Amino acid sequence: MKRLLIVVDFQNDFVNGSLGFQKAMDLEKHIVHLIKTYQENGDEVIYTMDTHQKNYLETYEGKHLPIKHCIINEEGWKIYGEAKNLLKDCLCFQKETFPSLDLANYLKNKTYQDVTLVGLVSHICVLSNAIMVKSALFNTPIYIDLKGTASIDEKTHLECIHVMKSLQLEIIE
Repeated sequence: MKRLLIVVDFQNDFVNGSLGFQKAMDLEKHIVHLIKTYQENGDEVIYTMDTHQKNYLETYEGKHLPIKHCIINEEGWKIYGEAKNLLKDCLCFQKETFPSLDLANYLKNKTYQDVTLVGLVSHICVLSNAIMVKSALFNTPIYIDLKGTASIDEKTHLECIHVMKSLQLEIIE
């Protein structure tokens, strides 16, 4: 049975762009290693991309997070670093908000040995997509690899880990 790696929003704007931070840059080596390992083992790798339109600041999310980011086809929207080439042939879910309903629907009725999530940002898109994955694959172990996720706000990141554990998501430290 295959394993699944989900790379969440590992995009320029979250790494070194408008919402970027140093810890996000530090994730690249581990995320690239995981992608290569899963691909070499014949396992599945999919990814999500935060995808906004030019009117982002007029949206509900934009009014609460008034920083333009991940505007479709702009540099900040693209996948960061070496991961861009590794993910080019993988299934992508573009999403206009934090979680992806399309991802959950894709996973419904599939079976995996386990699922691991990495990417950005831990307490927003990683958490919300992990919940969607857990809903679609409720009998499958869902792992969050902490070497592959981070937040600019360490306190919120740690609180998020506590919430993930309470939702029966497995934490890899």
